[in-house]
Amino acid sequence: MTGGAQPASVVVIGAGQGGQQTAVSLREHGYQGRITLISGEDALPYERPPLSKTYLKDGAYLRGDKQLWLRPATYYVNQSIDLVAGTVTGIDRTARAVRLADGSSYEYGHLVLATGARARTLGVPGAGLRGVHTLRTVRDAAALGASLAAARRAVVLGAGFIGLEFAAVARESGCEVTVVETRSRPLARVVSARAAAHFTRLHREAGTHLLFGQGVAALHGDRRGKVAAVETADGRQLPADLVLFGVGAAPHTELAAAAGLPVDDGITVDARLLTADPHISAIGDCASFPAPRTGGRLRLESVQNAVGHGRLVAERLTGSLRAYDELPWFWSRQFSTTLQIAGVDERPDREVVLGDDPDAFSVLLFRGNELRAVESVNRPGDHIAARRLLHRRVPLSPAGATAPGFTLKGYLTGASTG
Repeated sequence: MTGGAQPASVVVIGAGQGGQQTAVSLREHGYQGRITLISGEDALPYERPPLSKTYLKDGAYLRGDKQLWLRPATYYVNQSIDLVAGTVTGIDRTARAVRLADGSSYEYGHLVLATGARARTLGVPGAGLRGVHTLRTVRDAAALGASLAAARRAVVLGAGFIGLEFAAVARESGCEVTVVETRSRPLARVVSARAAAHFTRLHREAGTHLLFGQGVAALHGDRRGKVAAVETADGRQLPADLVLFGVGAAPHTELAAAAGLPVDDGITVDARLLTADPHISAIGDCASFPAPRTGGRLRLESVQNAVGHGRLVAERLTGSLRAYDELPWFWSRQFSTTLQIAGVDERPDREVVLGDDPDAFSVLLFRGNELRAVESVNRPGDHIAARRLLHRRVPLSPAGATAPGFTLKGYLTGASTG
């Protein structure tokens, strides 16, 4: 669908925040056709970020998932959005229909793949023991919360956002926590060495044991089939009542691949989020899309990206032809510290640090003379200014950022009035 007549029906596979936003935005833009939102979970569309944070605290998971709902059930009824719980087993591109495991099928004028991603695990012995968890869904979070309530010692495999956020919650609950990470520092793929050093100190001061540069050989259980220890690659035994795999996520691309759509670390889409089939879009965690600011391609696992994708597809299906050009941004909350990131660049060649407080600073990441991203630790004002600067593509060089008295807010104000 590239403009012109609107499709008679839209089927969205995946009811996460991207899929749900597609349906909501279609109605907001006046779309009158049939909308079918297919969820692989028997739950109303809900927020995922709290699952590794507030949803695990103080038994919040015991109060059910209503607190996470993006919209109440009545909204979908009133907006004539058909919510379907089921597993899609195939896409017939010729007939423009999707098949479900229960034998039902749904025809589409346009199909939106919002299939998301799955939590990765490690192929080590013992991965199937009781007390070993991944964290992706509300059901995962409820099971993890129940295990945490009874655990004295937890081992987290992976020091990414999910692993560290859960480690913080577990320490606050009084659990002894060890984090095992194969790389030399936490958050190695997503933040600078300066920010990583801060989170290393933060967790160690809270009593978390951090093992860097270390792999896992096996998980060992007791006679009842429950996890009891983690064996590291160098032979150490780490006692554990609970183990969480926090080793990243893999995009759900199987349906697209089986339907003959190009896949490369995500479902390949163009700048308007269309696949090779003009009647099929892909959005959110499962989509690999052109990076408009830096070149190459991106696959981002973030709420902001999924929501932005959903809105753009809804706009396109109701007449807009704009390309996706939103600035990526991310956040994480660990203990009393908030990290906010604006922009993305995995290969900066220059860093400038703003702020003298070891617990409140920003790291400006440059490639050459171009500002690519800003990491802000407990400096929300810097984050807001950085998003505006990067969105407007206001030029800023390392020399300018190191000038006496420089602040992001002041520079933004000057650029706006100059």
